[in-house]
Amino acid sequence: MTSAEHDALMRANQANWDARTPVHLASRFYGLDQDLDFGRWFAPFEWEDLGELAGRDVLHLQCHLGTETIALARRGARAVGLDFSEASVAAATGIAAKAGADVTYVQANVYDAVEALDGRLFDVVYTGKGALCYLPDLDRWAEVVGRLLRPGGRLYVVEFHPLLNSLGPKPAPGEGPELLLRHDYLGGGGPVRRDATRTYTDGPAVEGATDSYEWMHGMGEVVNALTGAGLTVRRLRESDELPWPRWPQMVRTESGWWRLPEPRIPLLYGLLACR
Repeated sequence: MTSAEHDALMRANQANWDARTPVHLASRFYGLDQDLDFGRWFAPFEWEDLGELAGRDVLHLQCHLGTETIALARRGARAVGLDFSEASVAAATGIAAKAGADVTYVQANVYDAVEALDGRLFDVVYTGKGALCYLPDLDRWAEVVGRLLRPGGRLYVVEFHPLLNSLGPKPAPGEGPELLLRHDYLGGGGPVRRDATRTYTDGPAVEGATDSYEWMHGMGEVVNALTGAGLTVRRLRESDELPWPRWPQMVRTESGWWRLPEPRIPLLYGLLACR
């Protein structure tokens, strides 16, 4: 696809996330009317990999409602969140104000982040948990990340494992509860159109813009994009836990997250890279 075609699909995604935002704000999934424990969205290993954040400039790309951005700020970071959805940025700003968190939010496409942030450099760029699938070009993304980091700066990606994305979230009519491969693991197959009338949260249907487009990205594609942009991969973790029960047969763990019964499979990964 051409760059113009990619841009058109990303604009459709932007409209869809604008439409999703009020549904997510009112959902039990996010629990924003009662639960301000934003750290619950982080696996323990994330804090270990991120290290000391106090006094550091941290950028959260594709931040949506900014829940993780606030958790980073509460660790002492000078936190900035960036998202392409105007509705999300407005909601995130209000949530941060309610939480008393000092966070700056910027509306911009991730590919335009360098210009939108006036060339500001960061010690840490954080992204993930359902972000990379909305980016058609990981090489371009990795180049942007490299330009956002100070020398010695770190990128931390925490993403749903490509294997998880290959497993359909719900059985098709007439199928049992078995997990089946329903989608490509590897990228390169072009955009996949989703009907986003219902999103991953509870609540009413999304109104208006319900078309959503995703791109599959295998682990090799992510690593090669980063190394091609001059970053060095320092650590790669695979985890069998998720912060919510995607399938009914999942069981709660000591961490408060959820895993499938055996056999264990990777559902999430954490990747640390340095400039």
